[in-house]
Amino acid sequence: MMTDPIADLLTRIRNGVRVERPFVDLPCSQLKIAVVEALQREGFVWDHEVLEDAGHKVLRVNLKYGPNGEQVIQHVERISKPGCRVYVGAGDMKDVRQGTGISILSTSKGVLSNREARRQGVGGELLCQVW
Repeated sequence: MMTDPIADLLTRIRNGVRVERPFVDLPCSQLKIAVVEALQREGFVWDHEVLEDAGHKVLRVNLKYGPNGEQVIQHVERISKPGCRVYVGAGDMKDVRQGTGISILSTSKGVLSNREARRQGVGGELLCQVW
């Protein structure tokens, strides 16, 4: 049993980007799909797809690189952990790296980036930061 599946997702993405893999595969869950969709909406990954492999669903995340092969994702950091949850209100969210990065939140309206959550006026659990 995995204790922190979101940390596993972020670690696989971080490691895949560092070795310049075109995609990473990981076990599928609805929360992981929602986090990847938030990354896709903000332009940090190309896309994702759910595949069937030996009766198990696998989430394939196609990683994004710049025109000269530079990494789009420079840093991935897990904020809220199973042992220490971190919550922020709609008015308490700060920009990540002067707006060049994003925070991903789990809110009552789904998994959103900090920009989307601020626009909708909702707060929630601060899952991670990406830049």
